[in-house]
Amino acid sequence: MQQRKLWTLASVSILAVAGACGGGVDETAVPAVAAGPVDPAIAGGISGMVMIEGTPPLAEELRMSSDSVCVQQATNTSSEYFVIGPGNHLGNVFVYIKEGIEGRGFPKPSGVVTLDQAGCRYTPHVFGLRVGQALVITNSDPTLHNIHATPTANDEFNMGQPIQGMKSERTFEHPEIMAPIKCDVHGWMNAYIGVLDHPYFATTAQDGLFEISRLPPGDYVLDAWHERLGTQTQTITVAPGVTTDVAFTFSAM
Repeated sequence: MQQRKLWTLASVSILAVAGACGGGVDETAVPAVAAGPVDPAIAGGISGMVMIEGTPPLAEELRMSSDSVCVQQATNTSSEYFVIGPGNHLGNVFVYIKEGIEGRGFPKPSGVVTLDQAGCRYTPHVFGLRVGQALVITNSDPTLHNIHATPTANDEFNMGQPIQGMKSERTFEHPEIMAPIKCDVHGWMNAYIGVLDHPYFATTAQDGLFEISRLPPGDYVLDAWHERLGTQTQTITVAPGVTTDVAFTFSAM
């Protein structure tokens, strides 16, 4: 538990400076909350941290000069492939329960997940949603965007949004890690969606921290996915009423 206290203290100091170099990533990290048949009296959880070992690659400067609107609208022109916080903490890592939760039949969530196109980039860059959950895609820019999803387990779609304020809604009917989305108009725009049939997933912010709460006790396979560094896997045990601490460390390319 001492390690958990250190992580908590670290996250407080990191969040104070995250706005300087995170491109808004902190706003996308939302801990998962279960909606299924879980007894809260015995539920446990996972509290974790993701780091990168070695010298992390520098963020790339996105070239938006092909669209003058993007040049005017953009507030951040750094790539989001490697979002690094102090202490080499790693953002934009999708963490989820891969095995151990099968057959519980969680009900379809009523809320929606929003993917925004603002400043000629997708926000959030890495995120998760549930099978059958509504994904609302918004164009907040006064320029043409198109949303081209190229999943493998779900249906591909490609639709244009030429008018600022347009909204479109789509759903994914099968689990998939990860479903990519790109904009064919602006080649630097991309995002990734983790589609799951349960609510146990989270995306790290720049502080590298994540939490998965209200998890039934049991043995699980936990995966951490990064778009450039691949996937790491751990087998963990969640005891009744206990939050299990987990750490992932990726090696710099």
